[in-house]
Amino acid sequence: MAPLLQATGLEVHYGPVEAVRGVDFEIGEGEIVVFLGANGAGKSSTLNALVGLVPVQAGTVQFADSDITKARAETLTPAGLTLVPEGRRVFGTLSVAENLLMGAYGIRDKAQVAAAWDRVYTLFPILHERRGQFAGTLSGGQQQMLAIGRALMSNPKLLLLDEPSLGLAPKIVEQVFDLIVTLRDQGVTLGVVEQNAMQSLAIADRGYIFAGGRIVGSGSAQDLGESSLLSGAYLDA
Repeated sequence: MAPLLQATGLEVHYGPVEAVRGVDFEIGEGEIVVFLGANGAGKSSTLNALVGLVPVQAGTVQFADSDITKARAETLTPAGLTLVPEGRRVFGTLSVAENLLMGAYGIRDKAQVAAAWDRVYTLFPILHERRGQFAGTLSGGQQQMLAIGRALMSNPKLLLLDEPSLGLAPKIVEQVFDLIVTLRDQGVTLGVVEQNAMQSLAIADRGYIFAGGRIVGSGSAQDLGESSLLSGAYLDA
């Protein structure tokens, strides 16, 4: 069976800077795949390229048997590919409910939107409790829940998470990783960029190690956890 997402020879440049240098990877349906490496290794640029937020300079991206290499960002969420960006980026002056509704923008099927509300509020009871509260007044952990919930409103096939544990207390980090497993068990495929290497490998199926804009290692989560490539990718940065 073909992977849900496959990138071949992917390159991303910022002016003269080559942020991503010809990487090849794939994410199979039903997997949790983690992208590991130090800051500046090219992980976030890769995710941004997948969802059309930065242009692909070379290479191809296939998603659900379609070529999305040059697709516009606004067309990818309805197609089932959604990114939760680093730093959460909730709309602080909108209510929790209004933030969630933004995630369903463009969905005309009212039954689908109603089902999405139910799903998100079941996963995150605190969001239902605080649905009328301004998002900017939530804690960091609650804002991360809101950012993920907003992404889930579009019922994604593949959910990309960029540093979901960043800046969160250890207890909340555990909850975020537990949630990732729950979503996988519910049929969502996940690609996760994480600095927290060992904790993310503990829940992942496979992973890729980035360094200097290239992939320097890949394999099962267990193999990567035991590999010297992982520590080298952080120490050599």
